[in-house]
Amino acid sequence: MELKNKKVLVIGAAKSGIASALFLRSHGALVFLNDIKTSEELNNDVLTDLKKNGVELVLGKHADVTELAVDFIVVSPGVPFSIPPIEAALKQGVPVLSEMELAARFTKAPMIAITGTNGKTTTTSLIGKIFADNGQRVFVGGNIGVPFIKEAEELGPDDIAVLETSSFQLEGTETFCPRVSAILNITPDHIDRHGSFAAYIDAKARIFKNQKKNDWLILNYDDEETKKLASRAQCRVIFFSRLHNLKEGICIEKGYLTVKIADKKVPIIKPEDIYIKGSHNLENAMAAVAAGWLMGVEAEVIKNSLVTFPGVPHRLEYVVTAAGVRYINDSKGTNPDASIKALEAYPDPIILIAGGKSKGSDFIPFAEKIKERVKALVLVGQAAPEIEEAVQKVGFKNYVNAKSFRESIEKARDLAVSGDIVLLSPACASFDMFKSFEHRGEAFKELVREISREL
Repeated sequence: MELKNKKVLVIGAAKSGIASALFLRSHGALVFLNDIKTSEELNNDVLTDLKKNGVELVLGKHADVTELAVDFIVVSPGVPFSIPPIEAALKQGVPVLSEMELAARFTKAPMIAITGTNGKTTTTSLIGKIFADNGQRVFVGGNIGVPFIKEAEELGPDDIAVLETSSFQLEGTETFCPRVSAILNITPDHIDRHGSFAAYIDAKARIFKNQKKNDWLILNYDDEETKKLASRAQCRVIFFSRLHNLKEGICIEKGYLTVKIADKKVPIIKPEDIYIKGSHNLENAMAAVAAGWLMGVEAEVIKNSLVTFPGVPHRLEYVVTAAGVRYINDSKGTNPDASIKALEAYPDPIILIAGGKSKGSDFIPFAEKIKERVKALVLVGQAAPEIEEAVQKVGFKNYVNAKSFRESIEKARDLAVSGDIVLLSPACASFDMFKSFEHRGEAFKELVREISREL
């Protein structure tokens, strides 16, 4: 892909947008970086660096695509395709690429791409560990950590790029073609962005759109929407299943997580020996085993990774025990299905803190699981009234409302007794109160530790 003297509009001055702008400039492109935030609202040091590198800033408004006459657009994941510059570009036939699409065009490394409504970060991180434990140079990033564009060009054919891919990033792909792709599960999420569940599924399916007959697609056999995607694939498909003994795939057989591929049957590990717990994490582990195995990693290496991988921050993360009450940070539970899985992970009485910014979700299944598993519920944030309405409909009455995030933790503490768990699993995005789910999780941990010192 030739970039010299190309005019490129980068939309979104967050991590991936800044990295894309600097990469494009380093290859001789004429770059405009656009954000509706003003210079006062953005990081001045970053803006100064961009200017020094010759990036022209268009801030505090939408860019005029016609006036700029750009060759293509690179869009950050948080930017919807419904904004005026992107709508105008698509009408004019101007390509709109995600940062991941751009990066993929400049890497020589085979890519393993993971998507799904839930479990992406855990699975991506675990796959990264498997290849690192195998002695390979591995990049882990994409929707987590470092933008792919920062490292893509430095990776060679013997390295591995393990990429968490969101539906937002996949929207802007055209030629993106991983060697191995995985779809962990699909439940309604980001309907406010995509407009419908069908459109959300279509965005996820773009992960394997360009895969060829010798590439691999890993799918969850137990998830109906994911399972159905096999019929769309032109590449080889392998399933994993926690519930069925598959003829071919990754499943449980005779008490072992077992690989059954190409007439080989290899037991890897007993599920109870996997460090990360919960049925959802067993599924994540199965997907990771499949990815490692398909790329040639030996069983013993995979097993070692599974017994030593501690999980990721903000996903069922233990914080502290105070007055006999365990506090668990599941800030990454940003949709109802993720929070349902969190509730299923613990047999103990749960005081649940939920609420935040709704993504157009149906909270009734979440409410039903709350009625089944939750001792008391504390609601906070913009979506509190929606969740309250849902729990009322299913007949759950033991809930309270909090006016602030701190108050939600204090109320949960007051409702808990020794042996209980206080679980933050919001079932919502964080943007009503926080910059990100990480920001929310760190705030929870800080407040919990402060409050626990008072007990």
